Amino acid sequence: MQPGTLTRPELTAADRCDRCGAAAKVRAVLPSGGELLFCGHHARAHGDKLRELEIDVQAGS
Repeated sequence: MQPGTLTRPELTAADRCDRCGAAAKVRAVLPSGGELLFCGHHARAHGDKLRELEIDVQAGS
């Protein structure tokens, strides 16, 4: 890791989807630095738009 580089923690069972409250499987990191968490279903449903906007999508374990 380089100095000054921020990393985000791994998703845990406590992380919930911002759309429905199910367990989060994907973190979408916005250009502003914010993030959205999605379950698998909502990650697939919004995947095309996230790719279109070139959002950094990180899959959980």
